[in-house]
Amino acid sequence: MASVSTPLTFDVKSIRKDFPILNRKVNEKPLVYFDNAATSQTPQQVIDVIVEYYSNYNANIHRGVHALSQEATDAYEQARIKLQKHFNIPNAYQTLFTSGTTHGINIVASGYAEILKEGDEVVVSALEHHSNIVPWQMLCEKTGAVLKVIPMTDNGTLDMDAFEQLLSDKTKLVFVNHVSNALGTVNPIEFIIEKTHAVGGAVLVDGAQAAPHINADVQALDVDFYVVSAHKMCGPTGVGMLYGKEKWLEQLPPYQGGGEMIDQVTFEKTTYAGLPHKFEAGTPNICGGIAFGAALDYMNAIGFENIAAYEHELLEYATEKLKAIDGLRIYGESKEKTAVISFNIEGIHPYDIGTILDKLGVAVRTGHHCAQPIMDFYKIPGTVRASFAFYNTKEEIDVLVAGVERAKNMLS
Repeated sequence: MASVSTPLTFDVKSIRKDFPILNRKVNEKPLVYFDNAATSQTPQQVIDVIVEYYSNYNANIHRGVHALSQEATDAYEQARIKLQKHFNIPNAYQTLFTSGTTHGINIVASGYAEILKEGDEVVVSALEHHSNIVPWQMLCEKTGAVLKVIPMTDNGTLDMDAFEQLLSDKTKLVFVNHVSNALGTVNPIEFIIEKTHAVGGAVLVDGAQAAPHINADVQALDVDFYVVSAHKMCGPTGVGMLYGKEKWLEQLPPYQGGGEMIDQVTFEKTTYAGLPHKFEAGTPNICGGIAFGAALDYMNAIGFENIAAYEHELLEYATEKLKAIDGLRIYGESKEKTAVISFNIEGIHPYDIGTILDKLGVAVRTGHHCAQPIMDFYKIPGTVRASFAFYNTKEEIDVLVAGVERAKNMLS
C-alpha cells in the first residue's frame, strides 16, 4: 500500500458533525460504526433533501402537467445528470436508475439471455459477491453457456495469468467486481477490460464497493457496464445506477414490462420507449434518486482524493494495530485495497467476536459477507470484517483493537 498523505484541509471532526447517527450510544457505549462496506451512514445534508421532497413536492414524475410533478421530474432528472457527470458517462440516457447493484446486474443478465447461445462462455472471478455469481449461473442454465472462474491467490488477489488462459473467441462476457466486498482487494479491471475486448467480449464491473472510495471514469476504463448502489455512498437504500455502452443498451431487450418503458401500446403490439426509460418500468424510487444526487454532491464537496487518502491512513493504522494481536490473521493483503480488514483469531468463531464487540458499541460485520467461495478457499466459516469510512477516526480504531483483545481474552 503506497503511502498517501492526508490533505491538511481534511477535518474529520467537522465532517462527523454532519452525521447525526454518530452521536448514538449502543449498549451505553458511544457508537463505533465499522460496517460501512454493508451500508454507509447518511449525512444531515442528504436527510434534509429526503425530508424536503416528502414535505414539499412529493408527486409522480414524467407526463404530469401540475407543478408538483414537474418539480419532482426536474429534481429526478437533475440527479441523473449528476450521476452522468460523476462517472463521466457520455449521455444522460445511458445512466439508468435501478433499485441497486443487484438489480443492475440482473437487468444485464436477463437481456443476455436473448443473446447467448449454447457453448458461449462467460467468466466470473472467485472474489465475487453472490449478486455477481448467481445471476450468471441462472443465465448459463437458461442458455447453455459455460461459466468459468478466475481463480484467486492466498493473498486475496486474482490470478491474471490464469485469467488470460480462460479467454478465447468463445468468451462473450466477463464479470468482476472493482473492489472485493469481503477483502477490500482492488482488482486490475483496466487489464481485465483490455484483454476481454481483445477477444471480442464485453465486461460488467460491479462497482458497489469501489464507488465510495474511487471516482470511476467509465469512458477512461472503456467498460461496457458499470453498476453501483447509493447506500454505499452516503445515500439511501433502494436506489442505484446501471451504466451501459449505448450499443449494448440498444441491443438488450427490456427487463420488465409496464408503465414508463413503452412508446405505443395496443392489444396487437407494443413498442418500447427509448433510453433510459426502456429499462425503467413503473414508478421509480423518486426520492431515492434525488437523494443519491445529493449524496454525490456531498462526497464531491469533500473530494474523493481527500477521502481516499484519509481512508488509506486509517487502513494502515488499523492493519498495524490488529496485526500486533497474537493469533490474529488478516485475509486479503493485496498491495491495492480499500479500507476493509477481514480477520479471524485462531480458535475463535467470528460471530462470537462480533457479539462481544457489539456489547462494546462497535459495529462490525461477521459471516461470509455473501462471498462463500472466498471463505471456502480459506477453509473458514467466515470472518470479522471492519470497514472504514472517511468519518471514522483512529481513536475509534483503538476502541476496536481493545475490544478484539478483550474478546480474545474472554473466549480463548
